[in-house]
Amino acid sequence: MKLIRYGAPEAEKPGVQLSDGRRIDVSAFTPDFNEHFFASGKIQELSAWVTTNAATCPEIDPSERLGACIGRPSKLICIGLNYAKHAAESGMALPEEPVVFFKATTAICGPYDNLIIPKNSVKTDWEVELAVVIGKKASYVEEADAMDYLAGYVLHNDYSEREFQLERSGQWVKGKSADTFAPLGPFLATPDEISDPHNLRLWLSVNGEMVQDSNTDDLVFKIPHLIHYLSQFMTLLPGDVISTGTPFGVGLGFKPPWYLKPGDVVELSIDGLGVQKQVAQAWSAA
Repeated sequence: MKLIRYGAPEAEKPGVQLSDGRRIDVSAFTPDFNEHFFASGKIQELSAWVTTNAATCPEIDPSERLGACIGRPSKLICIGLNYAKHAAESGMALPEEPVVFFKATTAICGPYDNLIIPKNSVKTDWEVELAVVIGKKASYVEEADAMDYLAGYVLHNDYSEREFQLERSGQWVKGKSADTFAPLGPFLATPDEISDPHNLRLWLSVNGEMVQDSNTDDLVFKIPHLIHYLSQFMTLLPGDVISTGTPFGVGLGFKPPWYLKPGDVVELSIDGLGVQKQVAQAWSAA
């Protein structure tokens, strides 16, 4: 299944994108795709419900805005330097353990919402990433069992302000958490939709120029290890998002570095997870 959320910001409704591309409202089944939905195990029931009820569900107009495909999770956890070639372009050693940081959940937005370049930003950068969504409460998970805790896969653009992140002291979270810095979607793909998450092409272009083009086979730490590893330090709740890192080709790695400016158009995709598009605009107090 492909789970979507649509409508105005903070008022999104749940939907499903069917195999023929049509989108239907499933509010009659659940009010939202959030922590309660995943914790209840209803994701397993939804597929059968859609098969039975799709014909009577309201069809979503294609012009409707798509929001983030999950309701605001308790945590958005990111893994840094998790592609070998990206670590090399950043001039950093390959990590011996996963590099973990957080993004504020207020950064989450829809896949086609505008990117707002933060106030006083001069180094806003892009990062295409494969993210996974936790399907049930996870604590001290064995690596062999880790994929049993997965609700699905999501396309994520881990926008980063490099000056805030790297030149202002403290933790990376400051450069990762501005509003609109975490577009998620267009849909959450349940595990049956993705045959091998460790062999997916992922790419990102800026103004039509391909800047990131890689494959998840370059991941240093694979998804089962990441779920296992994180669960040793914190409880992962249903709906939590783990973003697995970005490949080479970020703006920071160009010589000279290349950062986003108002009017730039960013497009990105991962095999089986759809396409995102954001247009950059300057922050405004209005």
